[in-house]
Amino acid sequence: MEQLDNYRQAIKQLLQDYAKLSADDTEVETQLLFDDEHGHYQLLHVGWQHKQRIYGCVIHLDVKGDKVWIQHNGTEANIAAELEELGIAKQNIVLGFRSPAVRPYTGYAA
Repeated sequence: MEQLDNYRQAIKQLLQDYAKLSADDTEVETQLLFDDEHGHYQLLHVGWQHKQRIYGCVIHLDVKGDKVWIQHNGTEANIAAELEELGIAKQNIVLGFRSPAVRPYTGYAA
């Protein structure tokens, strides 16, 4: 249980750090969604910019069992490596956006 609490804290810290990068935009709201009960964590952008609707998930992470799943990474950053730096072991990170057939070759959990 302590390991999962550490995962949740690491995920929240990572998403909060990314949310700060876009905090100056007054037209587009940055939303952090933390669902500890179900293990879902997201960073979203919502709003309007130059008469164009902005809505989308930037990062989506889940805690499933004893693994952290990267469901979506809409950044150019290596989120998996950043999670490792925050103390989550490589064998406990699943690249959920990769095909199950490819995952065994990524160096991360399959």
